Amino acid sequence: MPNIQIATMPSEIDRCFPVMLQLRPMLVASEFVARIQTQQAEGYQLAFLEVEDAIVSVAGFRVQTLLWSGKTLYVDDLVTDEAARSKGHGESMLTWLIALAKEAGCTTFMLDSGTQRHEAHAFYFRHGLRISDFHFKLAL
Repeated sequence: MPNIQIATMPSEIDRCFPVMLQLRPMLVASEFVARIQTQQAEGYQLAFLEVEDAIVSVAGFRVQTLLWSGKTLYVDDLVTDEAARSKGHGESMLTWLIALAKEAGCTTFMLDSGTQRHEAHAFYFRHGLRISDFHFKLAL
């Protein structure tokens, strides 16, 4: 069973930064812990998979109820350290998240993925996820 935990302590959150930075390069190290803590106050949780004292995969997620999808586990962020890919860590994290969603009584599991992340899309397709919507945004 993989060693997946929820980061609650500032030191745990901080240790997740190098891996999260690979997905979110706009993040600033000195602001990361406070930003995660702000999101945690809104229901966000940060999970991490540790192998031999190194964090190899992280996932930010929240459980929410939406009119159109019911109780949903929504994954904001999911990334495996580039140096640790193709070793099953991403699959372990995704499997853990889906099991958590089922355990929480969710009827839907979903995530968004940038259009440029072709390898991630292939990974999601291999694990049964399908494209159901377009996500639109407007920078304000």
